[in-house]
This record gives sequence, C-alpha cells and structure tokens, in this order.
Amino acid sequence: GVGAARAGNLTFMVGGVEQEFDAAKELLTCMGSNVVYCGGVGTGQAAKICNNMLLAISMIGTAEAMNLGIRF
Repeated sequence: GVGAARAGNLTFMVGGVEQEFDAAKELLTCMGSNVVYCGGVGTGQAAKICNNMLLAISMIGTAEAMNLGIRF
C-alpha cells in the first residue's frame, strides 16, 4: 500500500532473465525491502496474483465472521 511505499517497505516479486534481475535488483532495493526472484518471465506476476488471492480470501473470511457475529 501507500504506507509501505512511503516507508520503502515494498516487496517486489520479479520474473525474467536472471542476469537482468541481478542488474535491476540494486535499483529495486532502493524502493523496497524485499526483492524476490521468482523464475522466468511471468512468474513474478503469477506470484503476485497468488498473494492477492490469498489476501482476498482472508478478507472475505473476516467479513463473513464479523457478519455472523453481528447476526448472532
């Protein structure tokens, strides 16, 4: 989120050619505290999608639990 970006605590999940990742890693570490090489082209995006899906599932579960608690 915005707070993590301002604090420089972003996580970058990167896919692509490993030598190009190595060249870009120094720049990415200026913007984020976690820079993870995920593999070939597209794997960083796949990891991000999985991360977002897990977050959404967690948020839905929390909302459902709150709704159930309110109704009881």
